[in-house]
Parts: sequence; structure tokens; C-alpha cells
Amino acid sequence: MGGELTIGALARQAGVSTSMLRFYEREGLLRPAGRTAAGYRLYPQSALRTLLFIHRAQRLGFSLGDIRLFLEGRDTSSIGGAELRDLARQRLVDIERRLTELLVLRHELDLFLDDLTEQVDTGGDADAAALYRELLDHVCGHSGRQPGPASVAKLMARLGCSLADTELEAIFARLRGRHVHVWREQDGYAVLVPGSDPGVEQAMSRLAESEQACHAHGVPTVSTTDEGFLLQARGPNAFLFAQLFLALEASEA
Repeated sequence: MGGELTIGALARQAGVSTSMLRFYEREGLLRPAGRTAAGYRLYPQSALRTLLFIHRAQRLGFSLGDIRLFLEGRDTSSIGGAELRDLARQRLVDIERRLTELLVLRHELDLFLDDLTEQVDTGGDADAAALYRELLDHVCGHSGRQPGPASVAKLMARLGCSLADTELEAIFARLRGRHVHVWREQDGYAVLVPGSDPGVEQAMSRLAESEQACHAHGVPTVSTTDEGFLLQARGPNAFLFAQLFLALEASEA
């Protein structure tokens, strides 16, 4: 078969169902290279790379129509580069708009709690003031500055991490400054660290193991994919893992 993949083999390698592949084919996103004598679909090896591209674009919020244009622009000269750039630029603007709303809300909440703390301080209620200061630190612990060791340590404390400081520092040394991809899943978050460094996999696995006893979120899992190492965390507080890896990425390696 010249290195071509059956629909079942492609589905297994990509971690999707065969029905999903047929759906992508109907939508014009995936094209079989031919069929076996028995009539089964055969796909080129490049189909796996196409599937990874489709999934990544979907995670970024692009519609199937947009993805189809990207693929056509990649494979043919029928779509202009300017049109493709405009699609990507518009999606970035949409994300920036939503992000700005959240940043403004966080900024105003920070000021509100700071104000409230000062008022309680003025009123002389030391216990209440301490409580508000703790709330302020807990909710608004991340300023616009790049996160440093203190903010990462706070995240680990909020995760309930049971690792000793020395082991945590060894893990951070492997992960700090690493490029990551983060996306929201239906019941949690996924963090992908591209590459094949076994030290990164070991650090991520040890980090996940340390959270086994935490009841604030589901037990995170680490798996190896064609793109790198994938950590998946589930539950209402899984967002803390997304924050942690973004903070580590922004920290100096």
C-alpha cells in the first residue's frame, strides 16, 4: 500500500473515531488517496499532520469553513495569502477583545478589594482586614508583570501540591521557559509541551503524581503524543494547571 494508512490505522494514530474521519472527509477537510481492492479508504501519511492541524485550529476557535480555506491555501494557490492572514488576524482580534474584558475585570476587582481592605483597616477591625488582605492576595495574586517564583509557588499552594521545595525546584527547572499550548476541554484543561525531552515528561509525570490525593480537581494524566507531552486535568479547579504552565512559560528558563 506504499506506506498509506487505512482509515482504522489513521484513526488510531490520531486518537479519533473513524466516524470523525468520515465527517472531515464529507466537509472537504480530508481526502483519501485511494481505496483498497476491498473498497476500504486509504490515506497518505501526510493525513496525520493534516488532522493535527485541524484539531489545533478547532481549539483556537476557527470554524470548519475557515479551516477548509487554510488547507486549500496550503495545498493550492487558489486562496490568497492576504485572505488567510486576515482570517487569522480577525481571530486574534476576537481573542484579544475577550481577554481585555477579563483583564479589565481583574484589574477592577483588584482595586475594589484593595479599597475594601483599606476601609476595614481604617475601621480598626484587624481580623477582618487580615481576611480581606488574604482574599486580595488569593484572588488577585497575578499582576501585569511577568510571574516570578513567588507567583508560581502560590499556584502550587493553591493546587495543594505535596512535593518538597527541592523536588519542586527540580521540576520547575525542566519546565520553566518551555513553550506550551493550552486549551479548554469540556471538563477541564489540557496543556501540551512540544518536543521529546524525556526530562520534561518525567517532570510533568511527577507533578501529576503529586496531585493524586487532591480533592479540588480530578487526578491529572500525562501522555505522549506525536506533538509532545500532554497533561490533562479535569474538574472545576483544573484551570490552576493552565495558570501554572503559563506562569512557568513566562518565567526565565
